[in-house]
Amino acid sequence: MKYKEWLYEWLEIYEKPSVKKRTYDQYADIVNRRLVPVLGEYELKDLTAAVLQRYIAILYQSGNTKTGKGLSSNSVNSIILVIHSSLSMAHTLGFTDEFHVDKLKRPRIREKPVECFTLQEQKLIERAVLCDKRDKMFGIVLCLYTGLRIGELLSLEWVDIDLKNSELSVTKTCYEGKDENGNWQRIVSTPKTERSRRIVPVPKQLLPYLKELKKRSRSKYVVGRGDSFVSVRSYQRSFELLLKKLKIPHHGFHSLRHTFATRALECGMDVKSLSEILGHNDPSVTLKRYAHSFMAHKKEYMNRLGKLL
Repeated sequence: MKYKEWLYEWLEIYEKPSVKKRTYDQYADIVNRRLVPVLGEYELKDLTAAVLQRYIAILYQSGNTKTGKGLSSNSVNSIILVIHSSLSMAHTLGFTDEFHVDKLKRPRIREKPVECFTLQEQKLIERAVLCDKRDKMFGIVLCLYTGLRIGELLSLEWVDIDLKNSELSVTKTCYEGKDENGNWQRIVSTPKTERSRRIVPVPKQLLPYLKELKKRSRSKYVVGRGDSFVSVRSYQRSFELLLKKLKIPHHGFHSLRHTFATRALECGMDVKSLSEILGHNDPSVTLKRYAHSFMAHKKEYMNRLGKLL
């Protein structure tokens, strides 16, 4: 059996029924754009460790079809994941005598430096948002004080906010994906992981703003537009334009989440509490990602100790 024949069978029979639609779409994209054009004509038995390793080397050196440069370690490892899962199932079912993927040398994943806004930049953003006549912009401040991901924010409904107890419930997320006809559409699904389904405390200082916003709102969404929703791309663009207007260096929307985490640590929040609020699977993820903030704390405490001399 050729690899391309097995890939499509693996996708439809083994992956589609068992993974989220977003995950399936990502796998299908890798299969169609990456694997079938280069490895599709190989017989399953001919996909040796040497063949696969050469393919990985090409991806790492010139895999970006737009720039001709290499793909990132994360992108390459995502492709290896699909190769691993598909060939592992083929081996389990007896289509291949050997399983070679565990012999591959994978690129090391490097944690991207965390980008967050300075306290001065944060104050500029907050002031601009609170003066903005567009109610939808308040979601930016909400992210700065809750650490929500953009998909969680844009799928947040008023029924998810408990103003009396100062908390909100994260029960879903949204993203833009293609339907069966290739048209872009808004897709609402369960949160990223089981831990991402969580209850997040809302600072009491935000409650008056939320109450006023709810009175004016004509949408079921906290960040809404009448009877319709606000798309992820549209909201990201609004945020980019805000930063440009304020002459603040460009950072992605996710930097609001990083800024929240950094400020929380600066205020003395413990790692376990922060990890639960962010919806991380394990506190070690939080500890690793925000190591720079912990180091700043250590230095601050050491300087305080030094003053005792």
